[in-house]
Amino acid sequence: MSELSLSGFLSKFKDNIVATGLTPTKSLAGFFLAWAAFFLILWVMPQPEGLTLAGKATLAVVVWACIMWIFESIPSGIAGMLIPMLLVLGGAVDKFPKAANGFSTPVVFLCLAAFLFAALMQAAGLDRRIALSLLHRVKVKTVNGVIWAMFGANIVLSFIIPAANARAATLLPVVNGITKLFGDTPEEQAGKKAIVIQTLVYGSMISGMCIMTAHLPNFVLVGLFESELALNLSYFDWFKLQWPYLGMFVLTQWWVQHYFKTRNVSINGGFESVQKQYKELPKTSQTEWLILTVFAFIALMWMTEDWHKIKSHNSALIGLAILFMPGMFGFKWKELQDRTIWGTFLLLAGALSMSAAMGSSGLAQWLSDIIHPFAMGHPWWMILLILMVGTHIIRLGMLSNVAAITMLAPILVALAPKLGLHPVAFTMLVSDTDSFAYILPTQITAAVIAYSSGTFSMSDYAKVGWVSVLIAIAYGVLVMAPWYAYMGIPVWDPAAPWPFK
Repeated sequence: MSELSLSGFLSKFKDNIVATGLTPTKSLAGFFLAWAAFFLILWVMPQPEGLTLAGKATLAVVVWACIMWIFESIPSGIAGMLIPMLLVLGGAVDKFPKAANGFSTPVVFLCLAAFLFAALMQAAGLDRRIALSLLHRVKVKTVNGVIWAMFGANIVLSFIIPAANARAATLLPVVNGITKLFGDTPEEQAGKKAIVIQTLVYGSMISGMCIMTAHLPNFVLVGLFESELALNLSYFDWFKLQWPYLGMFVLTQWWVQHYFKTRNVSINGGFESVQKQYKELPKTSQTEWLILTVFAFIALMWMTEDWHKIKSHNSALIGLAILFMPGMFGFKWKELQDRTIWGTFLLLAGALSMSAAMGSSGLAQWLSDIIHPFAMGHPWWMILLILMVGTHIIRLGMLSNVAAITMLAPILVALAPKLGLHPVAFTMLVSDTDSFAYILPTQITAAVIAYSSGTFSMSDYAKVGWVSVLIAIAYGVLVMAPWYAYMGIPVWDPAAPWPFK
């Protein structure tokens, strides 16, 4: 009887895991492995030479978080919430407020405000209206025309939707509406693959590099530079540094077009599908116009920060205060609450807390000392290549771009002076390449969303993706590094004065 009860109890556990969309073996193995690694590092592993007790405790938390995020054993937001608790109980940080400082930084308030803006626009239907309106006006009729028009939609949505995965999810039904009209000829099948991969994955990630609020790792980097280096980057400063990344889409488009042979593939009925979806949109409401007006005001505040001196996070909160005036819109709070990606917000806040602990405990310095011998003695461009390739190897097993940058960026900041490189330029160049992890769909949430369309296989994605990764690495070294130098932060000059106010 007891054996039957135990069997039923374990079976219920398995059923619950399956119901959440996870694999029981993988999630349970990751869960127990994460906790085993945490306690083994904390209590069994000898004290490494040069690493403080606080650094060792932080290492235990980093390894725990990494395993949890890789295996997706618990929701990423819950893992983020648990990080401050583990930092305190493990001895990495002495007081909880300090351990949880990632939850109170200006960057995290800017992120939350951006999430709420996105929720408002999604509730009003503005995100889909913008995408369809752009496609309607461009009047595309070829595969390549759709890709370029959707890239334009990605750029516009980057100002509104603060995460690449959210933009991919927004554009997915629009893309599906077009690809469903394709036939089953090899050319048409290739056209569908090109549209989905280039639009939902490459387009979402590349467009997010330019707008500070459009990509969560951007928040991590800005917060790290402020806390560790006392250097500030405004919304507009970030755009000035990063806008050349838009040119990378030209190269990936050339490669995708060449690989899938879509240069002359037309869309039979594709334009009509867009027109039909556009005509089905209701008339723009007063609420939508009000939201757009307030967001335009906030965007203007962000772009003129150097003049009025109101920081981006405060401008965003002023915008929220205006938007939530009584009578501004008719949505119930639950409608907005359900559309706000709270799990990602908690992940970011926990990741920022862990990143700060890596710096304050000495763990980042210790890890940089380990990496230093592999990179020392090489010219700056070779150091970038070594770190970029190494980053892509590590990323093969990780889904979360935020988690990867959280663990990588503090090490890069600490490593830069040892190698005689500019900490901001070096950290951004290596961290940015992490966003272009295009080998497996499981490396980026936007790619998982794209894979759900069923238009391409893992093999299709990997074959086109490995060259796209090489393009991203080459673009960082040959285009972005010289651009950073032109903007006043040459990666090869650690003593260059900070050019931004």
